[in-house]
Amino acid sequence: MSQEKVLLHICCGPCAIYPVQELLREGYEVIGLFYNPNIHPLPEYLRRRQGVSKVSDHLGIRVIYKDDEYDPVSYLRQIVFREQNRCFHFYQMRLERAFSLAKRGKFDYFTTTLLYSKIQKHDRIVSLAEDISGGSGVKFLYKDFRKGWQEGIALSQKWGIYRQQYCGCIYSEKERFQNELEKCMSV
Repeated sequence: MSQEKVLLHICCGPCAIYPVQELLREGYEVIGLFYNPNIHPLPEYLRRRQGVSKVSDHLGIRVIYKDDEYDPVSYLRQIVFREQNRCFHFYQMRLERAFSLAKRGKFDYFTTTLLYSKIQKHDRIVSLAEDISGGSGVKFLYKDFRKGWQEGIALSQKWGIYRQQYCGCIYSEKERFQNELEKCMSV
């Protein structure tokens, strides 16, 4: 009997470590997908892409890089005037693309490293992914990867993988660095 195949959407290298290890331990064939049109600016996208490449080398998995679909302008068009609910639209965009590729590639499952994050909204991700997969042959594989949070951090530091300071979009970048601006304004 052949291994069941999982397409794992990967947002960054550090977030991929534990989920990939866990899925491999459970006997799945894991293929990564780096599709993140929301990441801003381009140098940040490239640093995260390089981190994914290093992790895939360490763990011996293949990754599909959708660099030709890197388009933060398209992402912003979908989000503008819906900023308060931007994460939902960001989840939807990436999960729909992962599902589409998983279906075309005849995968058994698709899932995402967003489920590794303690910050992301798991209930919304799971509900959305299950809706997207519907009754098709490709199922959404839910795993709560948060239990491996510290393990992933430790290995990413040991391997020298770039660890970002914000989720990736221009909005989260502004929120992350807002304090620095406020310090400058108070001087």
